[in-house]
Amino acid sequence: MVNFDSLESAREFFYKDKFAVNTGITLDELTEDEAICSLDLTDEHRNAYGGVMGGVIFTLADFAFAVLSNQIHQLTVAQQVDIHYLSAPKGDRLIAKATCRKSGRTSSIVNVDISDDTGRDIAQFIGTGFKL
Repeated sequence: MVNFDSLESAREFFYKDKFAVNTGITLDELTEDEAICSLDLTDEHRNAYGGVMGGVIFTLADFAFAVLSNQIHQLTVAQQVDIHYLSAPKGDRLIAKATCRKSGRTSSIVNVDISDDTGRDIAQFIGTGFKL
């Protein structure tokens, strides 16, 4: 069962997630078992060394997790998350692909793989969603 009848209805709902929206994150694709979100990188996303802030990468992954979790079951909240930073982005865009690993009665496990537009693996995020 899906909770959003279209990509546009999901975008309209998640537009209220002001932190993600103001960061520049967009919802690009949404199906029954996959969400793809992206972010065009700017100087606003960089730390003092010029690298992309870890919090920016985490926010993108968390947003993709939230979109797919709430597509599976509304309302779902994060119960526990884990992120592994793999490589520094070299491209100009980050892409997060969320897939459902397990959807149980009270919880779900969602994997989010983050890459950049050069195909480089940036981070792996695993989230446990608690279904309210």
